[in-house]
Amino acid sequence: MNFKDQVVIVTGGTRGIGRGITEAFLKNGATVIATYVGNDERANAFKDEMSSYGDRLDLRKFDVSDSGEVIDFYTSLDVTYPSIHILVNNSGVRKDSLMATMGDDMWSRVIDVNLTGTFNMSKHAIMRFMKNRFGRIINISSIGGSIGLPGQANYAATKAGVVAMSKSLAKEVAKKGITVNNVCPGFIDTELIADLPEDQVKEYKKQVPMKRFGKVEEVADAVLFLASSKASYITASSLDITGGL
Repeated sequence: MNFKDQVVIVTGGTRGIGRGITEAFLKNGATVIATYVGNDERANAFKDEMSSYGDRLDLRKFDVSDSGEVIDFYTSLDVTYPSIHILVNNSGVRKDSLMATMGDDMWSRVIDVNLTGTFNMSKHAIMRFMKNRFGRIINISSIGGSIGLPGQANYAATKAGVVAMSKSLAKEVAKKGITVNNVCPGFIDTELIADLPEDQVKEYKKQVPMKRFGKVEEVADAVLFLASSKASYITASSLDITGGL
C-alpha cells in the first residue's frame, strides 16, 4: 500500500469516513486534496492536526453538486499538479423523512450532492486519467442502496444510482487502464449517524450479525486496497463493509 508520488482527491475529506480515508492515504505516502463545502473552522482544525504531513495535504472548498465550481476546481489543480491518480467520491448528505412527507428540497439536495456530485467529479477526472492511461475511482456508496431503510428513499436512490453509474463508467474506460469501483458501508460510527435516536441505534446494532457498528479505519482500508496495484483487475465491483448486514 505505497502511494508515494500519487495524488488523491477525497471529496468530503475532512470529517467522518472521508477524514479516515484522507488520513490513510497520507500515512501511506500520497498527496491528498481533501475537499469540503461548509465548515472552515473544522477543516482548518483538521489541517492543523495533520500538520506533520506538511504540504501533502491540500484543502479545497467548493460544492461538488455545482458543475461550474467543479470545473474551476479541476482547472486550478491543473496548475499545481501535473497528474491526478485517484478519485474517492465520498461527499454525501442525508435528509431523512418518510416519502409521504418528504419535501422537494430534501429530495433534490440529496440527489444533487450524492449522485450529481459523483457524476461531476468523475466526469472531469476521467478526462485527465485518460491522458495518462491510468486512474482509480472509488465511490463511497452504501448498503442502503440495496436493502433500503425507512425514511431514506432519497438517500437509497442516490446510493443505488452511484453503483449503477459506476458499472456503466467502468465499461467505458476499462481499456484506458482506469478502474471504477464502489465501497458500500453499512452502519459506520461517524457523525453522519450521530443524530439517530438511541433506541434506533440499539435496534440497528441488533440487525448486524457482528453486533457493532463499523470503524472508519475499516472502510479506509478497503478504499486503499481498491486504489492499489493489487486491485488492478477489479472494476465495476462493489465491496460491502457491513459486518454481515
